[in-house]
Amino acid sequence: MSTQIKRPADSYSPLYFLASLGAGGLAVTFFMYLMFWVPHPDRPVPIFEDILAAFQTGQIGLQIAIAVAVVGIAIFAFLNVKLLIWNFASLGKFKQTEAYEKLRNSNAETTLLAAPLATAMTVNAMFIVGLVYVPGLWSIVEYLFPMALIAFLLIGVWALRTIGDFLGRVLTKGGVFDVTAHNSFAQLLPAFALSMIAVGLSAPAAMSSTTLTVGVGLVLSTFFGIAAILYTVVAAVTAFNSMLHYGTAKEAGPTLMVIVPIMTVLGIMFLRQGHGLHTSFEAHVTDGETMVFLARMLTVQVLFVMLGMLVLRRQGYFKDFVLGTKTSPGSYALVCPGVALSVMIHFFVNKGLAAAGVIDKFSVAYWIVTAVALAAQALMIWLVLRLNRQHFGKPSQAVAVPAE
Repeated sequence: MSTQIKRPADSYSPLYFLASLGAGGLAVTFFMYLMFWVPHPDRPVPIFEDILAAFQTGQIGLQIAIAVAVVGIAIFAFLNVKLLIWNFASLGKFKQTEAYEKLRNSNAETTLLAAPLATAMTVNAMFIVGLVYVPGLWSIVEYLFPMALIAFLLIGVWALRTIGDFLGRVLTKGGVFDVTAHNSFAQLLPAFALSMIAVGLSAPAAMSSTTLTVGVGLVLSTFFGIAAILYTVVAAVTAFNSMLHYGTAKEAGPTLMVIVPIMTVLGIMFLRQGHGLHTSFEAHVTDGETMVFLARMLTVQVLFVMLGMLVLRRQGYFKDFVLGTKTSPGSYALVCPGVALSVMIHFFVNKGLAAAGVIDKFSVAYWIVTAVALAAQALMIWLVLRLNRQHFGKPSQAVAVPAE
């Protein structure tokens, strides 16, 4: 039942971890400027020294882009960590309530996976912060990669245990899973968490020059990546069946586009694995094959964005929960698809079209397609600021709609 509260965020839901996740994702969108516009011929990613050299010698356009990226990463990485800390503190209090026990015995138990999901994003974001702001980091990076693998593996164990609690309950006790409330893609949140862990584990595989580190990263990222794919398929098929029967739950409407970020993080995982196989094991993929692979991933994303927007517009979701007075923590799920689409377009343009020679880098065609990514990024920045003001701003009379 809806209640009047001081501010929507005071009525806590684990879905507020998505606020931290979205901020971390926006930090990644700014890193794309540096990743693809700053020369870094000797490394798979740009580091502090590359960025400084490009800023000192580059043209005014590149200097502006670097300045915007550096400031943007700082702002949203800070917001990412701030919101993560707030969420853990709020979750600790939430666990002492009856509402938590009710959540643990409902379909919404899987919302707890938002915690390892956001934590994995923060580890990724902190690695980006290190690359951008810490001089000389690359000289000790081979010592950091094993630490990163351990960190992501621990988050992975945490996620698997949480998923195990849920599946162990619903698969051993008949009738405890409400199929009528499965009419959204909310149950894909565990798959999203697993995919985020997988992409983190694949980073050392792509960047390390130590064969053992690369091999461990390849195997572990494959385990969590395949687990994410399997979970996505099962949860999506059963959810779509429920949606056909009962329609899509309005508050959970944004989850229809959760496939978009899952495809982006898994796509990056496959690219990183390919790079590791190339540098350490002499396995080769052509630029044309990479272009087609990214085109396929992008196609899936566009189709699910079209589906999600169709349903959300028919339901009047934006009028109520984004532009209106109603609030739902699930609204933060809208940020992930926009961020993921922006990142994927950057990869498609640079690692796909430009690398394969279909278009020239920094040509008119290049900037036309890149403008779509920049527009999506700008829209998501506005959305994050809007949602943060709605949910974390000064106390208002807004009505909080609890997520189911």
